[in-house]
Parts: sequence; structure tokens; C-alpha cells
Amino acid sequence: MKIGVLSLQGAVAEHIHMIEKAGGDGIVVKRTDQLPGIDGIIIPGGESTTIGKLMRTYGFIDALREFSLQGKPLFGTCAGLIVLAKEISGQEEAHLGLMDIRVARNAFGRQRESFEADLDIKGVDKDVRAVFIRAPLIEQVGSGVDVLATYRDQIVAARQGHLLAASFHPELTDDERLHAYFLDMVRESR
Repeated sequence: MKIGVLSLQGAVAEHIHMIEKAGGDGIVVKRTDQLPGIDGIIIPGGESTTIGKLMRTYGFIDALREFSLQGKPLFGTCAGLIVLAKEISGQEEAHLGLMDIRVARNAFGRQRESFEADLDIKGVDKDVRAVFIRAPLIEQVGSGVDVLATYRDQIVAARQGHLLAASFHPELTDDERLHAYFLDMVRESR
């Protein structure tokens, strides 16, 4: 299985490492013409506004919407979650607008308020290590969205069919279980 990592910003090498640790083949994606050759894609963290601008500049908005229409899985982590969301609180326009969720940017505070926690993630396992850095929060989910994890009663991971989103950075730990879960989603979609 070839899993792409959108390489516009963020912890690309760390995601590639985790994909390979989970048994997949990680591909750095810098151009839209690479998308037909991959089975799933991760949109990593970074700064969502910057990622959105770069996606528009390099043609990834329409290309990733088409990728999604083909039923190929997408996984957004931290800023990538914001990029997937249909609605962003306090912002008029969404980026990809694929996942039926409303998100709040930087909901857990600034950089200095970063923290780690162990989460029980439905379908994955208990005590999955999660790193929260200027993390967004899923404020609301649509009827077709399955909540996978909460932290202090707030939604931090969700799935809608072939779309997976996490408020945190699973790639900044030694725990590949969430990446393995995404690989299982890719296997199901094939």
C-alpha cells in the first residue's frame, strides 16, 4: 500500500516513518500528478491557513476533492483536521470541506500550553499516546461522523467513512497504532 503524505508543511518525515513502521510504503507528495499512484493520503499538521493557501497555489484543493470522491482515504492530523473540516469556527471559508465537522483552531491554547495525553481511541486501542500542539478541537459532528476519542469530554478524533481526523500529532510518538488503523481503512477501501 502506497500512502502519501502531503509535503507542503509539517512533520512529513515523521509521518513517513510511522507509515513504514505500520507496514505501509510512505510517499512524499509534492505534486498533484502523484495522487493517482497512491492509495491514501495524510495531511499533516502545521498552520492550516498556510497549508490552505499552498494547496490552492499548487492545485491540491480540486485534486484532493477528486481523490476523496474516488473513495480513497484521507487522514488529517492537527492542522490537517482543520483542512478536512466542512466548517471552521470564526472563518467564512473552509479548505477542502470534506468532513462533516465544525472545528475550532488553537482550542487547547498556544504553543506553551502543549501537552501529551493517553487516549482510548475507538477501534484502535486504549492508552494511545497523543501530542497536542496548538491543537484544534472538533466542536460538532454531523450524523454520519463517528467520534473515536475525547479528551476531557471534548472530541479529538473522528471518522466519517474514508475520512479520519485527529486533533493531535500521532507521528510525534513511538506509537504507530493510529497509522496502522489508517492503513486498515486503506485496505478496506481497495
